[in-house]
Amino acid sequence: MQRNSKSADARAKRGPIVLVGMMGVGKSTVGRRLAARLDVDFVDADEEIEKAAGMTISEMFERYGEAYFRDGERRVIARLMDGEPKVIATGGGAFMQEETRALILDHALAIWLNADIDTLVDRVSRREGRPLLKGKDPRAVLTELAAIRNPVYALCPIHVKSAAAPHDVAVDSIMEQLSQWP
Repeated sequence: MQRNSKSADARAKRGPIVLVGMMGVGKSTVGRRLAARLDVDFVDADEEIEKAAGMTISEMFERYGEAYFRDGERRVIARLMDGEPKVIATGGGAFMQEETRALILDHALAIWLNADIDTLVDRVSRREGRPLLKGKDPRAVLTELAAIRNPVYALCPIHVKSAAAPHDVAVDSIMEQLSQWP
């Protein structure tokens, strides 16, 4: 596999890279492609949470509420912060939890994938099962969440725009920034 940068490869080999951002920004898709380019494993934190709980995230929200889900999410992400090189995609709210955010910032390189509201609305409309959107106007919810979350996501040391373009454009941007990362 051809790698774009020895520096990016060296950074990935030192520990996890964690992608954070709003639902629909492409964390899982970009994460899989980034992991392939860096020749490291990819882990979707939401999938790991579902495996650990034996139920879907929607079921957790319905049965036990968001606080229960967030506690399980924190425990799973803590387990994933094992120092091994990998790319981890988190759920949109994970980085908003103070303890989870501290784990990520202390034990990984956090990358904020950002997109405009139109792009997010288009992308979330393609997939069911997003508990925070259930029965609500996606544009209104995403706009409100972005106003609250974006200042917190901005604490990530690397920021990448995920535009209404192929996800490889975002991966290229990440690779470029990783090549310049100490």
